[in-house]
Amino acid sequence: MRFVIIGGDAAGMSAASRAKRKDPDMEVIVLEQTQDVSYSACGMPYNIADPERDMDKLVVRKAEVFIDKNHINLLTGHRVDKIDRVSKKVAGKTSDQKDFSFDYDKLFIATGASPILPELSGFDLPQVMTLKSLEHGKTIKSYIQAKNVKKAVIIGMGYIAIEMSEAFRKRNIETVMVKPRSEFLPWMAKDLAEIVRKELTENDVKLHPGYAIQQIVSQEHGVSVECDNLSLEADMVLVAQGVNPCSDMAKDAGLELGISGSIVVDRHLKTSDNDIYAAGDCADAFHLVTGQRCYIPLALRANRAGWAVADNICGTRTSLQGVVGTSVFRAFSLEIARSGLNVEEALDAGFDPVENTVKTRSRAHGHPGSKPIYISMVGDRKTGRLLGCQMVGKEGVAHRINAIAVALHNHMTVADFSQTDLAYAPPFSPVWDPLLTAANQLVKKLG
Repeated sequence: MRFVIIGGDAAGMSAASRAKRKDPDMEVIVLEQTQDVSYSACGMPYNIADPERDMDKLVVRKAEVFIDKNHINLLTGHRVDKIDRVSKKVAGKTSDQKDFSFDYDKLFIATGASPILPELSGFDLPQVMTLKSLEHGKTIKSYIQAKNVKKAVIIGMGYIAIEMSEAFRKRNIETVMVKPRSEFLPWMAKDLAEIVRKELTENDVKLHPGYAIQQIVSQEHGVSVECDNLSLEADMVLVAQGVNPCSDMAKDAGLELGISGSIVVDRHLKTSDNDIYAAGDCADAFHLVTGQRCYIPLALRANRAGWAVADNICGTRTSLQGVVGTSVFRAFSLEIARSGLNVEEALDAGFDPVENTVKTRSRAHGHPGSKPIYISMVGDRKTGRLLGCQMVGKEGVAHRINAIAVALHNHMTVADFSQTDLAYAPPFSPVWDPLLTAANQLVKKLG
C-alpha cells in the first residue's frame, strides 16, 4: 500500500510515524511545502519573547530523523496543488518549481490552517506579519532584532494576539492591540474578561476594541494602521485575527466541506471519499456537548487524529469521540482556561443555560501565597447537565480545567460533578476545591 500524506506537522507526522510502526512495509510518503516538520507552534510566542533562544529549539524531531530512523519518504519543499480522485494522484511543484506527482492508495489531507488576512490595502507590506508556521516565527524574531523594533500594533485580541502582546512587552516593545469588534473577549464571561483586560493594561498594553481597520500605510519609518477615527504608528504589525482551514484543494477535488470551510470527516476521520482522510486544523470534529459538528483547531486533536488515521489505514478500525474545546493560555501572570460551552453557545445548541460566577482561592485559608481564582460555570436548567466552564487566576487554573473536560466527556450533571472526590492539601487547594465551590453554587441556581 502507498499511503500519501499532504502536510508534515502535527497530524501528518503523527500519522506517518504510527503507520510505519504498525506496518513497516507500508510505503509512506509525506509531502510538506515548507522546510519544517514536527515543531511546537504553540511555543513560538514564548520563544520570540527570549532573544537568546534559538527558534530551532522548537523542532521536536528533524526531517532527517523521520527519513533515517522511521524510513518515511519525507519530501520537504513539495507543495501539492491538485488531488485527482479518479486517477488517485496528487500533483504539485517543488520549491524550485519542478513538477511532481504521486499515485496513492490512501490519502491523508493534513494541510492545517492559514491566518486570516483582510483584503485591505497595505496588508502585503513587509512590516505586516502573521504567526502560524515556524518560518513566520523566525521572520518575526529576526525582524525585531534587525530593525530594532520599538513599537508594534497587533490586529486582533484572541489567544495568539494576547500571547504575543506579552512577548513584545518582554522585549520592551511598545504594544497596542486593535480590533473591529467592540467586546474585548466576546466568548468569555464579562467579569472574567475584565480581569484579563486589566492584566493587559497593567502591563502597558494599550487596547482599542471597536475600531474597524481601513488600511495600513507605509511611512518613512515603519507603517501606520489607519482605523475609524484612530491612527496607530508602528515599526511592525502582527495580524492575529484567527485562522481559516486550508481546504481549497479538497474543495477543488469535490470533497464535502462544512463549518468555517473545514473538511467534513466522520468519526473515523474519513472524508466523503472512502480513500481520503483528513484531520488537524483543516478538518472538522464533533462536539461532545452539543453532538454537532464544530471547527476547533487545537494541537491535541491534531496529534490524536493523526494516530487514528494511521490505525484505520492499517486495519485497526478506530473512531474518535470528539472534542469539548478545552484550551488554556497565559496573559502575563494570568492563567486563562475554558472547556465546553459559554451561555451564547449553549443557547444556540438548544439548551436552557444557567451561568454562575464565583471568586474563590487557589490555596487553603491562611496558607501563604494564595491567589484569587474566578470561575464561571454553565449548566442546563432542564437536565442539570454541566455544559461548560471558564477560569481565570494567577495559579491553579491551567491544569484544574482538565477536571471539567473529563466531566464533559462523561456527560456529568453539575450535581454529580459537585460530588467528585477531588484532592486537597493546603498548598494546592482549599478543602472545597474551587471547582466544587463553583458547582455547589450553580446547583443552587439550577434549582
